[in-house]
Amino acid sequence: MRTGRLTGSMVGIIVLTLTAAGCGLSGSSGDSDSTAGGCKVDKGNVGSGKLTGEVKGGITFQTTNLKKDFGSFFNGVIKSFEKTHPGTSVKWIDDPGDSTFTQRNVADAQACTLPDVINLNAETATALTKAGYLLNLGVKDPDAGKPFVPAFWKSSTFKDSSGSALHTVLPWYTGGIVLTYNTDLLKKAGIDPAKPPTTIFGLFADYEKIAKSAKGKYYATMANPIWRIPADFDQMNIKTLSSDGKSAVFADDPRTTQWVAWMAKLYKEGAMPKDSLSSSNDPSTPYTQGKVAYGSTNPSYVRFVKQNSPSIYAKTGVGQQPFDALGHTTGAPQYVSVAATSKHAPVALAFAEFLTNAENQTAWAKDPDVVIFPTTTTSLNDPFFQNVSGSDQFAQARKLVADQLKTTTAYQTNLSPAVQNAIVSQVQLAMQGKKSPAQAVKDAQAKANELLKQAG
Repeated sequence: MRTGRLTGSMVGIIVLTLTAAGCGLSGSSGDSDSTAGGCKVDKGNVGSGKLTGEVKGGITFQTTNLKKDFGSFFNGVIKSFEKTHPGTSVKWIDDPGDSTFTQRNVADAQACTLPDVINLNAETATALTKAGYLLNLGVKDPDAGKPFVPAFWKSSTFKDSSGSALHTVLPWYTGGIVLTYNTDLLKKAGIDPAKPPTTIFGLFADYEKIAKSAKGKYYATMANPIWRIPADFDQMNIKTLSSDGKSAVFADDPRTTQWVAWMAKLYKEGAMPKDSLSSSNDPSTPYTQGKVAYGSTNPSYVRFVKQNSPSIYAKTGVGQQPFDALGHTTGAPQYVSVAATSKHAPVALAFAEFLTNAENQTAWAKDPDVVIFPTTTTSLNDPFFQNVSGSDQFAQARKLVADQLKTTTAYQTNLSPAVQNAIVSQVQLAMQGKKSPAQAVKDAQAKANELLKQAG
């Protein structure tokens, strides 16, 4: 389930290109004197008013790298939909989700051939919404948001060319975040595994205790701050970018300098392997070897430990990643959208809502080959997520994430790789003692702003 990641600068280029693009459309059905993104479309697809029309006709449905592993599931969903709605047909195509994912979909949009129902990431949805290529689902079906976690639905919006926030997406599957830790190593440091910290700095304090206890025999976590920026800032409710995304503002919050100071202190005191400062390795492998106390925060990692390191799994505990000042977690879901250029928009909308309904989301989440989490309230309350027996840490992680998703939002700070690396490099200098935390933060913001200005 890979998706192509789009840099901030590329998003800007694509949005400008889409906004300026115009194209023709042959073979439109109905009264086609309206436009969406430069393409001629049925009047009912755009503007105000609920979408009406007969649910009949053929559509194309595009996923992102799902056909190989989940062909039987999605073929079953398609057959069920076609049976429920006689006279409909759904052609399923699967994009590989590589680095040119967005460019391919942009090209389809410009050619007025965007798939009728499409699985999108946030970056691509941003560009297509601004250019007007996606159906305004909140207007075309005022009840579209009812199945979803209210906070998740409320935050799943993207801005059009005027800056108005629109519901052009249905939140689909998502991941989660948990603390995974070696209970034996925590106890040796005097940390109660049953009482995970509620703040990032509280977690850092536990890292420090582990460093003092381990004396270089093992570590708390890995050093490279790339895993924590901007995730920790988001959780601490530190604003990383301005509201328009055109400038960095994290240096304005004194807690950012405190965060860097903590990272430098932990690195100096041996809470992290010295050779991991610029390593791309996360804690996954050293955790299963008993060399770090805290493992990956991905809940699917708990299953990996269970399958590959039973002795460590027996010592593994799971806890809530600190909510800190934000008070809840944030998610980065995959989305399902309907093309405003669809010739059979009523069919496309009906299928998108069928695909993402509670029944189908729950069914897919139970597939043993995947660890995903649904976005509908009913699904998250299913016994599959709520029932935990004995010391089944994986089931505990699943329930923990399901519960936190009931209040989560889709707001996460998206930094281009260039901007993220510019910030990370300055933090690394502070961790090495080559700059003061305050100077590193100041320089990081300046370098980030240079890049953001270049990106427009």
